[in-house]
Amino acid sequence: MVATLVAVPVTVAVAGFTFAKLTPDTPAAEPGPSATSARPQSTAPVEMAAPKLAERPEIVCRALTSQLPPTVRDVAQRPVTAGPEQNAAYGDPALTVACGGDEPTPGSTDDVWVVNKVCWYAVEGPDATVLTTLDRETAVRVTVPHSYGSALQWVSPIADVVVAAVPSGGAVPAGCTG
Repeated sequence: MVATLVAVPVTVAVAGFTFAKLTPDTPAAEPGPSATSARPQSTAPVEMAAPKLAERPEIVCRALTSQLPPTVRDVAQRPVTAGPEQNAAYGDPALTVACGGDEPTPGSTDDVWVVNKVCWYAVEGPDATVLTTLDRETAVRVTVPHSYGSALQWVSPIADVVVAAVPSGGAVPAGCTG
């Protein structure tokens, strides 16, 4: 009986001490938002230019923007300040899609990538990667903020729409001919 009277309080004390040592002093930090995590997103229009397009590029761009998905990798579409018939934006910071304009001319040693049957040329900027089609009748430019990670992953669902809406045309760089 004496052993029980001594053992029970000692066991309770050891259990309390162990529990206190295993409990963290401060709660774990909440994970920060990433480009694809659920978080508040601005609904303000994204500032974009809308240069006047010739008749054929305007038709092609309207076809493209009418088929763009409402989300790209779980990032919702946002309004644009100008040219919704040729521009689109997603997320915050904004990933943008601009149709029309000039195709870049990559150097012979510059890298080009084929993503879902579309040839893309990438230019790294300080805040974003700008990918432009090289094998389409009308150029399509996608700007992906660096905070989103690999730009080529983000352009994949857009490339599917480019294939469906923007006809092939022009010379194709050697790196895109397979």
